[in-house]
Amino acid sequence: MPHQTRRELLAKTITTTAATLIAPAALLAAESKNEPEVTATEDLMREHGVLRRALLVYAELADKIRQQPASIDAAALHKAAQLFRTFGEDYHEKMLEEEHIFPIVRKMKGEAAKYPDILVAQHHRGREITDYMLAVTSGPRIASNHAAPLARAIQDFVLMYQNHAAREDTIVFPAWKENFTSRQLDEISDQFEDIEHKMFGADGFEDAEKTIGGIEQAFGLADISQFTAPPPPKP
Repeated sequence: MPHQTRRELLAKTITTTAATLIAPAALLAAESKNEPEVTATEDLMREHGVLRRALLVYAELADKIRQQPASIDAAALHKAAQLFRTFGEDYHEKMLEEEHIFPIVRKMKGEAAKYPDILVAQHHRGREITDYMLAVTSGPRIASNHAAPLARAIQDFVLMYQNHAAREDTIVFPAWKENFTSRQLDEISDQFEDIEHKMFGADGFEDAEKTIGGIEQAFGLADISQFTAPPPPKP
């Protein structure tokens, strides 16, 4: 065997090490192609995240609407209600929950089965409130005679959906998931993605997240550091 210089030995070591590092990376990349980017339950919950951010906007504005309706950006609030209508009510509720999730959970035994009928009734009430919000925010400003009723409707809406989404995330969605294998959930993820693309194009969730981000910016709510709690009093 010919004598190897230190440079040749170093080059061989680097090559071997690189091959060792690259092989697992390539394997992981290949495996990732066989898995959905977002599972069905993750998809449902991240959509809830968009809707919860809309609820946070509503909650921040309720008292301001009651006290100074003319100071509210009616167009931005109208846009928030429209987002909740299209992304929340028409897509997430009607196309996913009411079509694919509630019918299965309704037939199950246990606590989860009692929820679908209540949740559907709340969907209907939510749509009534969204109709009202869209109507009274359609002009350049919120009329003073609508201030108190709108503020109350928003507060009722927020309270209802805070409880509604929390039960779905912790009781209804986990119960629904138990009915499927991992392979079936992968197929359902693809089905949900197809529904999203048909309704919104390629980037339904991403567009909704950008929209709520713009609404938060319009109302000065984008910087979450402002919501950091103050220190508690000393005991």
